[in-house]
Amino acid sequence: MKLKCQPFSPKPGAPPKLLLLGWDSARHRPCRQAAAVVKRFSTLESRSRATFTYDPADPGKTTLETTIDASSVDTRVERRDNDLRSPNFFDVAKYPTLTFKSKRVEAAGTGKLKIIGDLTIHGVTKEVVLDVDGPSAPVQDPKGNSHMGASASTKINRKDFGVNGASSVVGDDVPITIDVELVSASAPAK
Repeated sequence: MKLKCQPFSPKPGAPPKLLLLGWDSARHRPCRQAAAVVKRFSTLESRSRATFTYDPADPGKTTLETTIDASSVDTRVERRDNDLRSPNFFDVAKYPTLTFKSKRVEAAGTGKLKIIGDLTIHGVTKEVVLDVDGPSAPVQDPKGNSHMGASASTKINRKDFGVNGASSVVGDDVPITIDVELVSASAPAK
């Protein structure tokens, strides 16, 4: 799904906000890493959708909601991917999505946010904190679109979410990183 953001003002004269309608899954994917006995591996979920609002003048009004298709897990190893989709891990037949919905946002220093929200994996919902670098200052492209980047990260214990497979081979702590580019399309010419 192509990332498209548009200026959004809830009231006439209010400063524009960026509204994330989706992200380009070819370039921006949620990523989790798990430590295995042999090596560390990453998973990329290529089918996801998100809504993100950000008002630089009032970061506390930031909201984020995302849904990831659990069957889109991709470690570049088909046999491992099939195991991750099985009841041993994500059980995608029973739990087809992973979701995050923000509850509140706090400024965490210059260019940083903490997004506190509910993460649901494997049918279990827990509150987590996403540490966000960004959004960056807007950069204008030649077409007049405004681009901003952000990276969010957290660490979870997979067993807290009922993901218990291969406990003697795969570590319990799982870092999660989400890198996105926000694009606000320029206003159409009149």
